[in-house]
Amino acid sequence: MPVITVRIDDELKEKMDQLSYINWSEVIRRSIISVIEEENKKRKENFKKKDNDRIKRASVKAEEFYAYLGGEKSEEKIREWRDKNWQL
Repeated sequence: MPVITVRIDDELKEKMDQLSYINWSEVIRRSIISVIEEENKKRKENFKKKDNDRIKRASVKAEEFYAYLGGEKSEEKIREWRDKNWQL
């Protein structure tokens, strides 16, 4: 198992020594796990937000495209674009 080192000041060390029955390694381990879980939760929320933003932009583009078609069949419009050497 890997070992990490944490530096603390003398005052904090004295306070920890007064509570010597506490497993400080476990306290630190739990704290690290808690921070990792919180950060992962934030990441997931950010990804969801970005996905929602992408979906909204795609929806707007789709609405613009349908408005551009103006009732024409999409196949006809695509053929027109291809004939003009446009790329989708």
